[in-house]
Amino acid sequence: MPEPVPSRLARRKQETRAALIAAAQRIYAERGTTDVSIQQITEAADVGFGSFYNHFTSKADLFDAAVAEAVDAHAARLSTLLADIDDPAAVFTTSLRITGRTVRTHPLTARIMTRTNSAWLLLAERGHAPRALQDISAAVEAGVFRIGDPAVALACTAGCLIAAMQLCGLDPEMPVDRIIDEAALNVLRMFRVEEAEAERLVALPLPPVTT
Repeated sequence: MPEPVPSRLARRKQETRAALIAAAQRIYAERGTTDVSIQQITEAADVGFGSFYNHFTSKADLFDAAVAEAVDAHAARLSTLLADIDDPAAVFTTSLRITGRTVRTHPLTARIMTRTNSAWLLLAERGHAPRALQDISAAVEAGVFRIGDPAVALACTAGCLIAAMQLCGLDPEMPVDRIIDEAALNVLRMFRVEEAEAERLVALPLPPVTT
């Protein structure tokens, strides 16, 4: 059976919510703060002030949703790009390299990720962190990664990646690919991957990423 077509009212509600989310993402990415008024948010979204509370209970609720949808979209993109890769170490390394390159390919997403509390990114059940943790554990079982606690390894990875992305954002002339790949190589070395294998993983061709 075909899915029912949303009513005009339902479509308008979806459009208003999407506009508020997009505005919050732009504000957070550009300013790095949630210290703005609801009036400023609704003006940026080009929606009526009164419509805000039809969708969100507070600014915190909106910005939480805005960050969650950004990382969810990135996780979905990674799942599609990595669908044909079976090796967990290759999946982990390739996702690391693709994520770092969002500085260039998806700058709004990159700014949101680098400005969000790392603990939120690591502990949230949404986004790519749960999949990355699975990939790390699988690579440990395969004998490629030699680490202790996978959760600690993921935290170390996030710290390295976010710092590398922030470095890339300091200057538009920064060699993003080189910086991100070197960061990925250092993560693999931290996981005590054999040097030849680490270099092979970082040299794997990346799937094409649409902007």
